[in-house]
Amino acid sequence: MILEIIKSEGLAHKSYFIGSKGEAAVIDPRRDCDSYVNYSKKYDMHITHVFETHINEDYVIGSKELSKRVGAKIYHGSNNEYTYGNEVSEGDKFKIGDMELEILETPGHTYESISLLLKDKNVSDDVYMIFTGDALFAGEVGRTDLYGEDKKEKMAGMLYNSLFKKILPLGNHVLVFPAHGSGSVCGKDIRESEFTTIGYEKKTSPILQKSKDEFIKWKINERMVKAPYFSKMEEYNKGKAPILCRLPYIRPLSIEELKKCFEGSQVVDVRMAASFAGGHIPGTLNIWKQGITYFAGWMLNYEDPIIIIDENNQHLDQIRRYLVRIGYDNIMGYLAGGFTNWSNSGKEIEMVDTWSVHKLKEHIEDGSIFILDVREIGEYEEGYIEGAHHIYVGDLKYRLDEVPNDKYIVVYCDTGNRASIATSILKNNGYKGVANVLGSIRAWKAAGYPLVRD
Repeated sequence: MILEIIKSEGLAHKSYFIGSKGEAAVIDPRRDCDSYVNYSKKYDMHITHVFETHINEDYVIGSKELSKRVGAKIYHGSNNEYTYGNEVSEGDKFKIGDMELEILETPGHTYESISLLLKDKNVSDDVYMIFTGDALFAGEVGRTDLYGEDKKEKMAGMLYNSLFKKILPLGNHVLVFPAHGSGSVCGKDIRESEFTTIGYEKKTSPILQKSKDEFIKWKINERMVKAPYFSKMEEYNKGKAPILCRLPYIRPLSIEELKKCFEGSQVVDVRMAASFAGGHIPGTLNIWKQGITYFAGWMLNYEDPIIIIDENNQHLDQIRRYLVRIGYDNIMGYLAGGFTNWSNSGKEIEMVDTWSVHKLKEHIEDGSIFILDVREIGEYEEGYIEGAHHIYVGDLKYRLDEVPNDKYIVVYCDTGNRASIATSILKNNGYKGVANVLGSIRAWKAAGYPLVRD
């Protein structure tokens, strides 16, 4: 039996290649599906089945893409409006070599959520492992707020039943392989772990120690951000995502070509916060490379072409994959020679001031600055800098009327990367005096400065 874990950086997404005796299945594939095809070649296994544990909200599923390449059949839960694939129900079984996969309906995160039980029949008739999708993670369970506030109690109750009546009774020895790791937006406090076991989660996961009433109350009160691109992902993952067959070509653009197509395009500088602050092309939006897979969905639309600005263009393939995974296929090109080419050409450069936490501490009480905290609401409530105003970075462009134009704006987040997104938004909307606190809350704590908690 073969098991390979395929991780998608930024999304903290995990998909799986499993195989036995020349046959293989893929669970929750991503859209750029070369890795699964490569594994099938490596192990001389034909991919015959593709399973989706649920309709994903944070990335475009790659099932149709992979199926077109290898001819595999697609299977998913029945309680949603798919326009492709085959519906499965509780107890359905699939034989793949010596493996047997059995469907377990585990709603709660979504209505159609399923988990997959795996038995290695060559060894035992006992359940060996379970692929839980977004029902159970390492140290956490799936979010239950995707259908709105009025459905949270119902979904939380369904998830509790799925966990305590179906998954946890399978046995402490069963290996658990979830669809996400630490950093995913699909669970609040997912622990970083390759995999886990049912027994370990029953013993260590705080939420699994709660009664049903406590569990439901906890999930009702849970506050998580819901990115605007989630609705696009849901539309795509019901069957409307274009099949690419290959990754889009990104062409190099000269400085003159960039200037001509700048208006009407989404020009994204993917460098880190300090580099962007030190000098950037006026009018560009800063989303650092590792933040693209999540924050592009907050900041970019799906109509206008995207142009990439980097330092030396060494990571273009990675950036292209990040964008394609969340449905951004209209990538026009990149600046040839990177930002260095622009700066060496004598073109206009804009800068963002950078502050240390010590400088911020000195200016807190003088009333001359507007301190902006752009972290998520849960982070803010755990402790913020005295005098800070909270606007989540994803909401900032819709709430600029709350940010004064007659004060110097000092922005912080956890480390400075999200703050850099915010400073680029402010700069592009006419704010002149803007600073990014490098190190942000992490540096503030390291310096021993106090936080305010309501």
